[in-house]
Amino acid sequence: MSVVILLLFASVLVAAGFLVAFLWAVRRGQYDDLTTPSVRILFDDTHTHQAAQEPPRPTGES
Repeated sequence: MSVVILLLFASVLVAAGFLVAFLWAVRRGQYDDLTTPSVRILFDDTHTHQAAQEPPRPTGES
């Protein structure tokens, strides 16, 4: 019977740890923007590739 109480206490302790970690992540803004981080990696190569292909802009001086 004492093992059951020990396991119950341990499981409540682990659950409390996960709850604290979740609340810490929410307060730090980890869940504010769910779309951009997953899409950002797709656009990084596009921007650098387009920047490499664009001709240099003429300056006002000649």
